[in-house]
Amino acid sequence: QHQFADKYGLDFPLLSDADRSVAKAFGVKRSPTILPNKRATFVIDPDRTVVEVIRSETRMEHHADRALEVLRSRPA
Repeated sequence: QHQFADKYGLDFPLLSDADRSVAKAFGVKRSPTILPNKRATFVIDPDRTVVEVIRSETRMEHHADRALEVLRSRPA
């Protein structure tokens, strides 16, 4: 994660979920199938509060657009 963040100049932590425990905790883990997780984006405050959940299996652009809208509307 550090290499990826450094490569792209990201200044926030990234999460790797190799054992899928986070996916299970957030309710996006599927039973074993071709697609192991439901598509969802979580906007999380620095205090670790989930402020928005974006779900769409087919409209991927909706995730980025809505997440940016939420982030831009929050106080700096």
